[in-house]
Amino acid sequence: MGKARNFPLSSTEVAMAFALLGIFGLGLFGVYLSMPAEDYSFLKLPRTLEELKILRDNLESYTTDYTIQVLVGYCMVYIFMQTFMIPGTIFMSLLAGALFGVIRGVALVVFAATAGASSCYFLSYLVGRPLAVSLWPDKLTFFQAQVAKRRQKLLNYMLFLRVTPTLPNTFINFASPIVDVPYHIFFFATIVGLIPAAYVTVKAGIALGDLRSLGDLYDFQSIATLFLIGIISVTPTLLGKNESKEESHTRSEPLIKSN
Repeated sequence: MGKARNFPLSSTEVAMAFALLGIFGLGLFGVYLSMPAEDYSFLKLPRTLEELKILRDNLESYTTDYTIQVLVGYCMVYIFMQTFMIPGTIFMSLLAGALFGVIRGVALVVFAATAGASSCYFLSYLVGRPLAVSLWPDKLTFFQAQVAKRRQKLLNYMLFLRVTPTLPNTFINFASPIVDVPYHIFFFATIVGLIPAAYVTVKAGIALGDLRSLGDLYDFQSIATLFLIGIISVTPTLLGKNESKEESHTRSEPLIKSN
C-alpha cells in the first residue's frame, strides 16, 4: 500500500476547486461593476432573519431598476453556496419570495438550486471521493447500500430523498456521483423533488415580517405534507418489490403432475 495522505485532496484537486471558486468570484465582480456606484455594505450572506430583512429592504429598489443584475447576482450566490455546501440557502429562498413573489420566486429557487446541486455533483465527481470518505464514512456506506438495493427504481427513491428531510440535500449532492447515481436521474429528481419545499419557503418569504424564527417555516402540517408526497413518490418502488417477490414465489412452486 502507498503512503496515506494526511490531507484527503491532492494539490491538483485543490487547484481545481480554487479555480471554480475564482470563476464565481469573477462573475460576482462583474455584476458589481455593472451596478451604480453606491454603498453596498449591506450586501452579505444573511445568517439571521433580521439580517435577511435588512437585505430585503435594501434590495427592493434595485430589483425594480436593475432586475437582470439582481437575478444574475442572486443565482451566482445561490449556486456558489450549493456548490461548496455553504449553509444558509434557506435564507436565499426566503429572499426570492420577498423580492419576486411566489411563481417567479419558486422558478428562480428551483433553477438556482438545481444548477448548484449539479455543480456540486460534478465537482464531487472530479475530486469528491476522498473528501466524502473522510467526512461521512458511515453515512456514505448507508447511502451506497440503499442506492444499490433500489437500482431498478432509483428515480423514485431519489425523489423521496429530495422531497423529505431523510438525508441532507448537501450530502445527496456531494455523495450521489460517488455511489453511482446517474446524472440524468439526479437531475430529474432534483428539479422535481425540490419544488414542494421551495414553494413552502418562498411563500413564507412573502410574509417575511411575520416570521419569528426558521422553525415557523415547517409546522406539522407542512412536514406531514412533504412526507406524504415522498411516500407517494416511492410507492412504485414498494409495489415493484412486491410484484418481484410474487413472481419469484410463483416460479419456485413445484409443478403438480397429473395422474
